[in-house]
Parts: sequence; C-alpha cells; structure tokens
Amino acid sequence: MSVNTIRIGIVGAGANTRLHHIPGFKAIEGVEVVSVCNRSQESSQRVADEYGIPKIYDHWTELVRAADTDAICIGTWPYLHCPVTLAALDADKHVLTEARMAMDATQARAMRDAARTKPYLVTQIVPAPTTLKHDRTIKDLIAEGYLGDILAVELQGSGSSFVDRESPIRWRQEQDLSGYNILNMGIWYETLMRWVGPAVKVQAMAEVNAKRRRDAEGQLRTVTVPDHVDILCRMACGAQAHLRFSAVMGHSRAPEVWLFGSEGTLHLDIGSDVLMGGRRADGQLSEISIPPEKQGGWRVEEEFINAIRGKEQVTHTSFEDGVKYMEFTEAVTRSAQTGRAISLPL
Repeated sequence: MSVNTIRIGIVGAGANTRLHHIPGFKAIEGVEVVSVCNRSQESSQRVADEYGIPKIYDHWTELVRAADTDAICIGTWPYLHCPVTLAALDADKHVLTEARMAMDATQARAMRDAARTKPYLVTQIVPAPTTLKHDRTIKDLIAEGYLGDILAVELQGSGSSFVDRESPIRWRQEQDLSGYNILNMGIWYETLMRWVGPAVKVQAMAEVNAKRRRDAEGQLRTVTVPDHVDILCRMACGAQAHLRFSAVMGHSRAPEVWLFGSEGTLHLDIGSDVLMGGRRADGQLSEISIPPEKQGGWRVEEEFINAIRGKEQVTHTSFEDGVKYMEFTEAVTRSAQTGRAISLPL
C-alpha cells in the first residue's frame, strides 16, 4: 500500500452506497475500500464478498475506531448520521455522509460544530443529484439577469402515485429513523438554495393519509411522517415560493420547478429532463440547450477524495448547507404542528 493511499471504511452499505459510493471509490487510483459494517454480520459479509472488501466489523464503533481507515463513508439511515460522524471526527477521520444530514437541526449543528474544530478533516454530505446537469446553466442565467427580479417559485417534487395503504412501513415513514425529513423535501430545498438562496420564513400544512402500516413482522405501526405537505416560503431573495411534496397525487405531473421573474421564466421538467425558458418579448417558452462543458454530473466520490488530497474544496454538499436544509425541514414540521409561520434560521 502506498503511503498516499486513502483507506475508506463503510458504515451502512445501503442501496446508494452499493450503487455509487463503493464502485466510485474503487475506481479512483490510490483509494481502497478496506472495511464495512452493515446492520448484521451476514449482510456485512455479503457486501464484502460482492465488492472484495477485506474486513468486516460487527459494530460501527469498532470500524470507526480502527486504525485501518482514513475516512468513513456513512450510508445508514439518518438516525445514525450524527453519532457516526461525531465518532469519526473524534477519531480524526474524514467523513462523507449520505443525505439527509441528520434527524433534526440540533444534530446537524452538532455535526457542523464538531467539523469546525477540525478544519484539516474533510466533511461532505452526498448532494441532491436530480438537477446536477442543469445547475450551472440555471445559476448563470439568473446571474446574467435572464429572470430579472425573482418573484415566485413553484415546485412540485412528487411522483404520480395514488395513496398506498397496503405496503409495509418503511424507514422513511418513521420519524424515529428519518427525523424531520419528509419525502424528498430536503433534496429539493437543497437544490433551490443552489439557485436562489435560502428561505427566511416558512408556513406549512401536512397530512398523514396512510396512518397505519404493518412492519416486517406483520404488526400494525403508526406512521409518523406525512405523505403530503404544502409549504409557503418567503425567500431571502424576495421571492415567494410554493413547494409541494406528495405520495398521494395520482396522475399528477412529473416533478417540476418554475422560476418566475420580472423579465423571464424558467421551467425545469424532471420527467423529460428539459430546461425551458422565455423572456418578456418571447411568444412562448423554448428549450434551452446546455452544452456538454456546462453539464454537471455525479462526482461525489471524486470530489471527496480530491478535497482530502487538497485538490479542490467541497461544493456538493457542505455541512454548512446541510444545517440550512435541516433547519428548513424542522421549520416545516414545526409550522405544520402549530399552524404558525416559522422564521429562519432557527
């Protein structure tokens, strides 16, 4: 092993970790995935066998404390993101954690504050991937004045599905495991922050339409995470935003975002992966082509390793931004529970 080799330990080999992170790290020269700890010894061994990982650990604390790693990749559900991150930083390990950042804003701030005490360590959150292709173009258009003053944002982040009351409960539907994260709300808010900045006030209404589901043992469990939420925001840039996330809107349109300005409009349709735009003098919207050199893409593992090697800074996504979207998700829940508007930052 070269003295410059970066050794990665995996805590929680979920679907995204197996699909992206492990292959991504293994494809980078001078990077080795050396250990894994999943929810059981059996599942850890399966992952180790599939990806050629030499060491498994029975508990994540053992993996984090071990001297055989330089960096920890956290692919668990959100309830473990904070404790594993704090332990890894305490052990002087770099951290890449799966989104969402944490269970709530308090945990997110604890992670950020711990990272601030060790600025020589790299910390990164897996970014919202949906709009990576379009982000640079949208930001450039806004900066160039294509929209003029941004007045309104309309975002629907839902798929087209009817309410499902029969499928078993999943971790995303249990607040004890997922925290204040509702559907894909955090992913989309992170995306909006890239384009137009954060919100300063939030008013929300939310509903759990499928209130009870059976768990893996067949026992009925109470669902604690909403499956439909409407959010009104006052953005720091002055715009008003309406965001909707739902798992009960059968035959609805594919996820989409509208940005309405005083001089122009942008529309991103996720289903067709097409960005449309039009200015005041145009008769209608037309497609905005994005040249290959401006198209972003997935490079999470590369960015993380490059940051460790001092070649670039983390931009997708920092712990500072993670705190902002965790404060937003908590503000949405507080507003829905109390009926009051919540100011940001918390």
